[in-house]
Amino acid sequence: MSESIQYVFNRVRGDRYIWLVVFLLSVFSILAVYSSTETLAYKSAGGNTEYYLVKHSVILLFGIVLMYLSHLIPYRYYSRIAQILLWLSVPALLYTMFLAPEVNDASRWITLPVINLTFQTSDLARFALIMYTARVLSKKQDKVHSFKEAFVPVILPIAIICALILPENLSTASVLFFTCIVLMFVGRVNFKYIALTILAGMVLISVIIAMAYAFPNVGRLGTWKARVDSFVDGGDSDDLYQTNQAKIAIAKGGVLGVGPGNSTQKEFLPYPYADFIFATILEEYGLVGGLIMIFLYLTFLYRCIRIVLKAPTSFGALLAVGLGLSLCIQAFINMGVAVHLLPTTGLTLPLVSMGGTSLWFTSISIGIILSVSREIEMPEELEEEEEPAAEIEETDSNPVTT
Repeated sequence: MSESIQYVFNRVRGDRYIWLVVFLLSVFSILAVYSSTETLAYKSAGGNTEYYLVKHSVILLFGIVLMYLSHLIPYRYYSRIAQILLWLSVPALLYTMFLAPEVNDASRWITLPVINLTFQTSDLARFALIMYTARVLSKKQDKVHSFKEAFVPVILPIAIICALILPENLSTASVLFFTCIVLMFVGRVNFKYIALTILAGMVLISVIIAMAYAFPNVGRLGTWKARVDSFVDGGDSDDLYQTNQAKIAIAKGGVLGVGPGNSTQKEFLPYPYADFIFATILEEYGLVGGLIMIFLYLTFLYRCIRIVLKAPTSFGALLAVGLGLSLCIQAFINMGVAVHLLPTTGLTLPLVSMGGTSLWFTSISIGIILSVSREIEMPEELEEEEEPAAEIEETDSNPVTT
C-alpha cells in the first residue's frame, strides 16, 4: 500500500498540499453525493441508489485526470489558450441568452451536438476571462498605471463577459467581477481606476435591485426580489423553504453529526447534492465536519497565495491567485447560503457538489494552479542536484596535502 502511494506521489508534480486537499474533498464529495441522492435515485433511477454514486465517481475521476493532464502543460501556454477561449465564450453566451431552453426559470445550459453534453456557458466564460485578465495584466506591467493602455484593455472584456452572464446568472457574474477586481489590484492597476470600477458596480447592483421591485415580472428580476425578501424579512417563498430545511439539517447535526448516510433532511432539501450539499454534510458530520471543510478550502487558498509569492512570472502569479480565489469565493458563498448568512445564489460547492462540466472546469483550474507550482519546483530541484557537484569541485580544487 505504501509503495503504491509513493508511486503516485512520484508521478505528480506541483504543490503536494493542494493534491492532498483535492483528495480529501473528493472523499467528502463521494460520501455526501451517495447519501444525498437517495431520494433522487428513487425518482429518476428506478430505486438504484448506486447509479448516481457510480456516475458521480466517474465524472470526478475524469476530472482528476483532466487536472493531472492540465498540470503537465507549462502554464505559459495557457496565455494563448485563454485568448481563444474568450473568443469562443462571447458567441456561446449570446447563444445561451437568446436560444437556450429554460431550466429552472433560467437559460444557462446548452447541449453540444453529437456528444450530447450539457454545460453552463458561464463556467467556460468565467474560466476564460480570469486567464485572459491575467494575460493582459502581465503584458501591461510596464505601463500598468495608464488608463488608455492598461485599464481599458483589461476592463472592457470584464464588462462584456459579466454583462452577458448577469441576466441569467447574477451570482456568477458578481463573483467573476469581484475576482477580476482583485486581479487588477494584485496586477498593480491604478487604485483610482479600481475604486471607480467598484463604485460603478455598486451603482449597477442598486439599479438592479430597484428594477426588481419596480418590474418584478420582467425576466429574473422577480426571482432576485424574492431571494432578497426571504433573506431580509423572511418572506414567503421557495428560498425561505430551502433555508429553513437547511437550518433543520444543521440543528440535527449538532457537533458530531448523525453519521454518514443517516441524514433525514435530504428528503426535504431541494438539491441536497448540489446547492445545499454543505447542509447535508453538516447534518451527517456535524460542526466538526463543517470546520474540516472550511479548513480544507482555507488551506487551498493559503497554498495558492504561497504560489503567488514564489511564481517566476507575473502571469503565473496572477493565474494562480485569480483561479484559486474564484474557487474559494464560490465555496464560501455556497457555505454561507447553507447557514443562511447569504441569500440563495445557486452556486455549487467546488469539487464536492454533484456536477458534470462545472466539476471539470474546476479540475482544470486546479490543474493550472498546480502547473504554476510545478514550474516553481523545477528550479529548486535543479539547485538540489547542483549542490553535490559544487561540493565535489570544491574538494578537487583543494587537494589534501601531507
